[in-house]
Amino acid sequence: MEDISQHYLSAPIRAIQGERTISIDEMTGIQATERVLPSLPMRPGKVECREFEYIRHGTQTLIANFDVTTGQVVVPTIDQTRTEADFLSHCQRLITSDPNASKWHLIMDCLNIHQSESLVKWIADIEGIAFDTLGVKGQSGILQSMSTRAQFLANPQHKVVFHFTPKHCSWLNQVEIWFSILTRKLLSRGSFSSQADLKQQILNFIDYFNQKLARPFQWTFKGKLLAA
Repeated sequence: MEDISQHYLSAPIRAIQGERTISIDEMTGIQATERVLPSLPMRPGKVECREFEYIRHGTQTLIANFDVTTGQVVVPTIDQTRTEADFLSHCQRLITSDPNASKWHLIMDCLNIHQSESLVKWIADIEGIAFDTLGVKGQSGILQSMSTRAQFLANPQHKVVFHFTPKHCSWLNQVEIWFSILTRKLLSRGSFSSQADLKQQILNFIDYFNQKLARPFQWTFKGKLLAA
């Protein structure tokens, strides 16, 4: 099992060498709910009162990149779906956002779209590996299964290296901590008039967070997991 905690602790040293360490995950089904009436503000001796009736305007999905070294959220994607193609496009945008990076370490859970055929072919293209040497999905070679694809994506010799949290341990992903901040400070008490309004408010919050609140998390977990 890979020691994810060690990647967090060593990220600042790698950053000096031009390497980026990014924690990635998706927050799906974010509801654009609009309160029918505005909330009543706090007064002396009175808490804020929220309107309980709301209008649903659909949902959005956020794919976020938490930079372990700077504590900032970079190159987010907000859209209606979370497909294999969506995640591939998201990763491609992330990598092209910093052409000067010497290496990328991407930390994520074991979701199937994180170990897809599309990602393998993208990394193979970056590394100059011919597609006809990858095998056939579900049948042979690197593409045969999620396990073989994950092993290829985790190759430390690649410029873009995928690091997968152990099964049932997605809580090891630092971006999950940031999702809780987003929920507490914006989503849980927000009112959104449309999906576009929800998207813009999330982007505005990310800008504010990066400017005023961003800092690396103090990672204290030592990576010792006990078998059930």
